Amino acid sequence: MISTFKKSLLAGAITVSAAACTPEAAETGSVILPNEAGPTHSQTAPALGVAADVIDLHQSMLVMDTHLDTPAFFHTDDYTFSDRGSFGKDGTQVDLPRMNEGGLDGGFWVIYTPQGPLDEASYDAARNSALLRQMAIREFAAKYSDKVELAFTADDAERIAGEGKKVVFQSIENSYPLGTDVSLLETFYIGGVRMVGPVHGRDNQFADSATDVSSEAFGGLSPLGEELVAKANELGMILDASHAADETVYDMIEASTTPLIFSHTGVDGMYEHFRNVPDELLVAVAEDGGVIQMNALGAYLELLEPSPERSEALDALTAEYGAFSDMDTETMDAYREARKSVDAQFPAPQSTFEKFMEQVLYSLELVGPDHVGMGADWDGGGGVKGMIDITFLPKVTAALLEAGYSEEDIQKFWSGNMLRLLREAEAARTSTLTSPTILN
Repeated sequence: MISTFKKSLLAGAITVSAAACTPEAAETGSVILPNEAGPTHSQTAPALGVAADVIDLHQSMLVMDTHLDTPAFFHTDDYTFSDRGSFGKDGTQVDLPRMNEGGLDGGFWVIYTPQGPLDEASYDAARNSALLRQMAIREFAAKYSDKVELAFTADDAERIAGEGKKVVFQSIENSYPLGTDVSLLETFYIGGVRMVGPVHGRDNQFADSATDVSSEAFGGLSPLGEELVAKANELGMILDASHAADETVYDMIEASTTPLIFSHTGVDGMYEHFRNVPDELLVAVAEDGGVIQMNALGAYLELLEPSPERSEALDALTAEYGAFSDMDTETMDAYREARKSVDAQFPAPQSTFEKFMEQVLYSLELVGPDHVGMGADWDGGGGVKGMIDITFLPKVTAALLEAGYSEEDIQKFWSGNMLRLLREAEAARTSTLTSPTILN
């Protein structure tokens, strides 16, 4: 995230500077496109470079990620949750076999909606898309009810994992589908949503975005955004500040009765980027009790310069299909197919596991182990060399141990901090609405 001053300073350079916003960084949310060959076989302890006892420790912990974009694959022909995929072959990073292998017990499965025009017809279309995505998540939980289960409370997560199933929380990335009626958030709550972020890549009816430097719609939260925060508090949802402008985050701290989460975000202190958080803002969120969940999207970790050939090919795609944020579903599908060919011919540059861990350790040093966790943006652009999918998660545990963090600290990182926030939201809720479980 970038302050108002930095936004104004950099706005003029945004169209010409790859450092300001690379093509890969612009295509976040539910965009899942391969950007390296990747492993196609099961990882073993020697292949990971992690000792067997560390893998055992990792597997014994409750390990969750707060931003899984995997529902974008539901109802597609090429994805089956129970089958082991390969990032190098199909661009996927999360499925049941790899969750078992990497020790991932679940997390927040995302209802993502791209930002569109601020008019009633567009609000209606976005609402329908988001409700269908939530239906897909619930159908997924019903189909694999022997392997996964919807979670509605922090206690649910611990029970479900204890029973050997995967935990399925739900979150909203971009509240745009709510239109101008925040009461619609009640419907999503009943369906299972327990985390909500007001904004995504562009300013919307609720708030200013970190990556929309073209204007400042509200200077933070809009009046409707303040209503959204109040409704989330009423329902007992965690408020997600990812993608929000700095001023928006400060407004959220002020308006919310419970601490905030950055469900998938990096830090400016290691690499200055529109989507990353300045130290002073992260400290403010932590002092309020909040948590940052570390993003593994390479363009937010370091400057990644695409080759001239790749840049030219991507420019040609933009000329043919238009801006990604303006695409309808049919155009987006066609673009993705064309993009696969570009990625195969001109692979995208990637960051590394070491760069990711630099951000993690910096954040831990800055705000402490009570305020840092994992939200790598799997199946939504996350993944780096050395950690290209969730089978590599034990490497993070090994690196934290090597850095001197205790098992207690690492358990907080993997789920304890996030569950604390959810319990605080649950304790502060005033609504009596409940969520039905899946009927098997």
